[in-house]
Amino acid sequence: MALCALSFAQQFEDPQSELAPLESQPTPQARVPQTGTAPSPATSETPPEKHERILGVIPAFGVTNLRHAPSLTPSEKFKLFARQAFDPFQWVAAGAQAGLSQAENTWPAYGQGAAGYGKRYGADVADVTDREFMSDFLFPVLLKQDPRYFRLGHGSIKHRAAYSLAQEFWCKSDKETRQFNFSKVLGAFAAKAASNLYYPPSDRGLGLTMRRSDTSILSGMASGLGAEFWPDISCKLFHKCGGI
Repeated sequence: MALCALSFAQQFEDPQSELAPLESQPTPQARVPQTGTAPSPATSETPPEKHERILGVIPAFGVTNLRHAPSLTPSEKFKLFARQAFDPFQWVAAGAQAGLSQAENTWPAYGQGAAGYGKRYGADVADVTDREFMSDFLFPVLLKQDPRYFRLGHGSIKHRAAYSLAQEFWCKSDKETRQFNFSKVLGAFAAKAASNLYYPPSDRGLGLTMRRSDTSILSGMASGLGAEFWPDISCKLFHKCGGI
């Protein structure tokens, strides 16, 4: 499946393809005054991207509209991890997930009551932190890969959806070459393997780790679809246009 997605994604990397990732519009060149004075360097710079939140709350800090966005330094990759993992939305989402898990008695060894809820909440927060650390910082730094989602932004819904799903399995290196997305795939497995350190003994093991890793990858694919299409939805429904 991963190799098929990687092969399919090649068409989106063709510089001549009409489905190449969306570039921010270049800043218009300032007219040179008749006196011959050249415009200041600031007039030719591309303004920084505006990073919005999906639905106004879900962080989308690792999304870019630039096809040739400058590579992130290790420090910038760490900042991306920190912003994604420790955003207040993650704490609220973890609280909701812990409440649902307690209601359904997921991880029964944690028990019920305040103590059980606290253990579930801690596990959910740890899951998010592990995933973001592995996929946005550790493996991208070690493997020199770009952890960001490169938004396509135009073309048919079918092609954009396929592009988005494939991007979970391919990525750009720091040198802008196309590579298998080891950072996302290995990050998913490593994060779920780390969860065996704090999940109840009855909820550990290789089989459960593999299933949770698959779920994490599917979740990443869903997040990519949200990053790809949310600006269009926001523009159409709320008249807030401009992209993530």
